Amino acid sequence: MNKIRGFELITAYKGREDLLPKRATKQAAGYDLKVAKDMTIAPKEIVLVPTGLKSYMQEGEVLYLYDRSSNPRKKGLVLINSVGVIDADYYNNPNNEGHIYAQMQNITQEPVTLVAGERLVQAVFAPFLLADGDEASGERLGGFGSTGH
Repeated sequence: MNKIRGFELITAYKGREDLLPKRATKQAAGYDLKVAKDMTIAPKEIVLVPTGLKSYMQEGEVLYLYDRSSNPRKKGLVLINSVGVIDADYYNNPNNEGHIYAQMQNITQEPVTLVAGERLVQAVFAPFLLADGDEASGERLGGFGSTGH
């Protein structure tokens, strides 16, 4: 099968097919990404929540991570960077295999517990455009937050 775009488990989560995302409805734009391991987030704490996934896509495409609308009200969590951006060259990078994390903040005064397998963020594939004269030639050498170093 010729791979175009999709999700795979990273090595540490092989055998956890329950983590592979699905769209909830036929018209849904986003794939629901799940929490890969149980964890507790302290009040006001910002953490990287593992999904156990990496994503492949075509050149000229990006994967956006969006907060689920129910997170602030039901869980007291927000995706702190508003929108996560997963570039195509993040896939299989040598630092972390392209593991997708959601950067979440607990906005409550109480600890928030996440259970492996619960839905956390939505992932949406989209094309992107380049500006005239763009000559980017760098190569990704690391994982989360590695560009610009």
